[in-house]
Amino acid sequence: MSSKSHLTGITTSGTPHLGNYVGAIRPAIIASQQPGASSFYFLADYHALIKCDEPERIQRSTLEIAATWLALGLDHEKVYFYRQSDIPEIPELTWLLTCVTAKGLLNRAHAYKAATDANRANEEDIDAGINAGLYMYPVLMAADILMFNAARVPVGRDQIQHIEMARDIGQRFNHMYGEHFVLPEAVIEENVATLPGLDGRKMSKSYNNTIPLWLPQKELKKAILGIVTNSQTPGEAKDPNESHVFTLYQAFASAEETAAMRVAFAEGIGWGDAKQKLFERIDSELSEARVRYETFIAQPEEIETILLAGAAKAREIATPLMTKLRASVGLRRLIKAPVVVANDPARAETGAIAAPSEVGAPRKLARFISYREKSDHKFYYKVAAADGTLLLQSVPFATPQESGRAIIVLKSIHANELITPSSGAEWQVHSSDGKLLGTSVDPERLRSELENLRLSEG
Repeated sequence: MSSKSHLTGITTSGTPHLGNYVGAIRPAIIASQQPGASSFYFLADYHALIKCDEPERIQRSTLEIAATWLALGLDHEKVYFYRQSDIPEIPELTWLLTCVTAKGLLNRAHAYKAATDANRANEEDIDAGINAGLYMYPVLMAADILMFNAARVPVGRDQIQHIEMARDIGQRFNHMYGEHFVLPEAVIEENVATLPGLDGRKMSKSYNNTIPLWLPQKELKKAILGIVTNSQTPGEAKDPNESHVFTLYQAFASAEETAAMRVAFAEGIGWGDAKQKLFERIDSELSEARVRYETFIAQPEEIETILLAGAAKAREIATPLMTKLRASVGLRRLIKAPVVVANDPARAETGAIAAPSEVGAPRKLARFISYREKSDHKFYYKVAAADGTLLLQSVPFATPQESGRAIIVLKSIHANELITPSSGAEWQVHSSDGKLLGTSVDPERLRSELENLRLSEG
């Protein structure tokens, strides 16, 4: 993976707010536009389960956060944009990493320590109200990062420890099983590492002090006017380094605008005028994106399609890596599978398998054949059995990338649930989101061959 690779995830437990935008989304999108960068953006819905037991809220948050990324200019065709729970290799890697992670390391995690300290202060059992998900959070986060060997992870200052823990866990695994993982580095923008909320504390859903990112113009202005300030009056010089209004303004303003605001603070700008300037600056940056967001939020089907395609693309990396990791820790087949001789009635009746000399011989598998049709300049693929029999003919695709992603989807789905009768002798093959992938005249053999491919690759 490129040394410029970036990875960012946002937990799907609430509505995106200005802190998410400034601290994670905006710098991540800028990073994705660097030449040669490999960028990974995901909706951390597994993480959401740690602190949210409201299924509808998690689903709604997933939609809002996905729409946010897209509205703010994320090019999902050029990056890896996916939902965490669509990558089954992530929880599997979490378990492998769990088995090399020292309990003492997890005991030192800030979130767990804060919870146990609170219990001690309240004279309760040290682990009262703490679930294993909170305790294991750092390992799941390590799996998110190490799965794609992300070299750089943009985070707030309060998340640095998690990146350090991911490095420790990855280093331990490498030491035990060989060099598999790149050790990640945290990337922090010093001036916006922690954005203050309405009450001056870190902007966080936990404190209920956030300014939602996509508030309508009037509501955004009202929220900004509600930011807590001190009692200094207009005309009194104000210290910008002690002002939450200034900190928020600086996170959105250019260097020249920030310098001008410093002068205004020194000259005693009133809090009302300062908040008005803050509102105007934020609104000017988000107004056009707000319109795009409303368009996306009204099209959940389109977002679902984008996420599934992104997951298929991400699994092109995750699936082969997990195959190597399983082998490295000893999760291997004891012997090569015996070869069943097809179309042999005698052996079929007795249930006999191949002779001992045949055991371990490579199974001849079906194969995917990609090509471009000259007549329409579209891209296609076929699934052909080892004997050349055509098992599936794809629909046309506009680009080779779309065709390739459809192949990944077809390899990863349960085909027996997605092959349905059509007209005449043909059967239709669909993806899990209902898109037609191709047609087949021999669905039973297609199912069997796809399963053989999955077994051979797993």
